[in-house]
Amino acid sequence: MAFVVLDNCIKCKYTDCVAVCPVDAFFEGPNFLAISPTICIDCGLCEPECPANAIVQEDKVPPEQHGFIALNAELAELWPNIRELKPAPADADAWNGVPNKLQYLQLD
Repeated sequence: MAFVVLDNCIKCKYTDCVAVCPVDAFFEGPNFLAISPTICIDCGLCEPECPANAIVQEDKVPPEQHGFIALNAELAELWPNIRELKPAPADADAWNGVPNKLQYLQLD
Protein backbone atom coordinates (compact mmCIF):
# COMPACT_ATOMS: atom_id res chain seq x y z
CA MET A 1 0.00 0.00 0.00
CA ALA A 2 1.24 3.49 -0.79
CA PHE A 3 0.72 6.98 0.47
CA VAL A 4 -1.39 9.40 -1.59
CA VAL A 5 -1.20 13.16 -2.09
CA LEU A 6 -4.64 14.74 -1.76
CA ASP A 7 -6.52 17.87 -2.81
CA ASN A 8 -4.94 20.27 -0.31
CA CYS A 9 -1.53 19.98 -2.00
CA ILE A 10 -2.89 21.78 -5.07
CA LYS A 11 -1.46 25.31 -5.23
CA CYS A 12 0.47 24.71 -1.97
CA LYS A 13 3.07 22.21 -3.23
CA TYR A 14 5.27 22.27 -0.15
CA THR A 15 8.21 19.94 -0.74
CA ASP A 16 9.12 19.10 2.85
CA CYS A 17 7.88 15.57 2.15
CA VAL A 18 10.29 15.11 -0.73
CA ALA A 19 13.31 15.76 1.47
CA VAL A 20 12.55 12.76 3.72
CA CYS A 21 11.49 10.20 1.10
CA PRO A 22 14.10 7.40 1.11
CA VAL A 23 13.05 6.03 -2.30
CA ASP A 24 12.39 9.23 -4.30
CA ALA A 25 8.71 8.41 -4.86
CA PHE A 26 7.58 12.02 -5.49
CA PHE A 27 6.85 13.56 -8.87
CA GLU A 28 6.37 17.27 -9.52
CA GLY A 29 3.79 19.05 -11.60
CA PRO A 30 3.20 22.78 -11.98
CA ASN A 31 1.21 23.13 -8.75
CA PHE A 32 0.91 19.65 -7.21
CA LEU A 33 3.05 16.70 -6.14
CA ALA A 34 2.20 13.06 -6.78
CA ILE A 35 3.47 9.86 -5.18
CA SER A 36 4.17 6.83 -7.32
CA PRO A 37 2.40 3.81 -5.82
CA THR A 38 4.94 1.50 -7.46
CA ILE A 39 7.92 3.26 -5.85
CA CYS A 40 6.44 4.17 -2.45
CA ILE A 41 7.48 1.68 0.25
CA ASP A 42 4.79 2.80 2.71
CA CYS A 43 7.34 4.02 5.25
CA GLY A 44 5.20 6.98 6.32
CA LEU A 45 8.04 9.47 6.71
CA CYS A 46 6.40 11.96 4.33
CA GLU A 47 3.03 12.23 6.06
CA PRO A 48 4.10 14.19 9.19
CA GLU A 49 6.35 16.46 7.13
CA CYS A 50 3.54 17.90 4.99
CA PRO A 51 2.56 21.37 6.28
CA ALA A 52 -0.73 21.07 4.38
CA ASN A 53 -1.65 17.66 5.84
CA ALA A 54 -2.21 16.55 2.25
CA ILE A 55 -0.61 13.09 2.44
CA VAL A 56 -2.37 10.00 3.79
CA GLN A 57 -2.03 6.26 3.54
CA GLU A 58 -4.08 4.84 0.68
CA ASP A 59 -6.50 3.01 2.95
CA LYS A 60 -7.21 6.27 4.82
CA VAL A 61 -8.10 8.40 1.78
CA PRO A 62 -11.49 10.02 2.45
CA PRO A 63 -14.24 8.69 0.16
CA GLU A 64 -14.70 12.06 -1.55
CA GLN A 65 -11.01 12.03 -2.55
CA HIS A 66 -10.68 8.42 -3.77
CA GLY A 67 -10.02 9.78 -7.27
CA PHE A 68 -6.64 11.00 -6.03
CA ILE A 69 -5.43 7.40 -5.72
CA ALA A 70 -5.58 6.91 -9.49
CA LEU A 71 -4.56 10.51 -10.14
CA ASN A 72 -1.29 10.09 -8.19
CA ALA A 73 -0.48 6.92 -10.15
CA GLU A 74 -1.23 8.58 -13.49
CA LEU A 75 0.67 11.79 -12.83
CA ALA A 76 3.70 9.98 -11.41
CA GLU A 77 4.07 8.36 -14.84
CA LEU A 78 3.96 11.73 -16.62
CA TRP A 79 5.80 14.19 -14.40
CA PRO A 80 9.51 14.42 -13.55
CA ASN A 81 10.86 12.98 -10.33
CA ILE A 82 11.62 15.49 -7.58
CA ARG A 83 14.31 14.64 -5.03
CA GLU A 84 15.17 17.91 -3.32
CA LEU A 85 13.45 20.51 -1.22
CA LYS A 86 12.27 23.54 -3.20
CA PRO A 87 10.63 26.76 -2.05
CA ALA A 88 6.85 26.64 -1.89
CA PRO A 89 4.88 29.00 -4.14
CA ALA A 90 4.69 32.53 -2.72
CA ASP A 91 0.95 32.18 -2.08
CA ALA A 92 1.05 28.61 -0.70
CA ASP A 93 0.04 29.60 2.82
CA ALA A 94 -3.00 31.47 1.48
CA TRP A 95 -4.14 28.33 -0.39
CA ASN A 96 -3.49 25.93 2.49
CA GLY A 97 -6.86 24.71 3.73
CA VAL A 98 -8.95 26.01 0.83
CA PRO A 99 -11.42 23.19 0.04
CA ASN A 100 -12.16 21.61 -3.34
CA LYS A 101 -9.06 22.67 -5.25
CA LEU A 102 -9.14 19.98 -7.94
CA GLN A 103 -10.44 22.58 -10.42
CA TYR A 104 -7.09 24.41 -10.04
CA LEU A 105 -4.87 21.41 -10.79
CA GLN A 106 -2.47 22.18 -13.66
CA LEU A 107 -1.37 19.14 -15.61
CA ASP A 108 1.34 20.83 -17.67
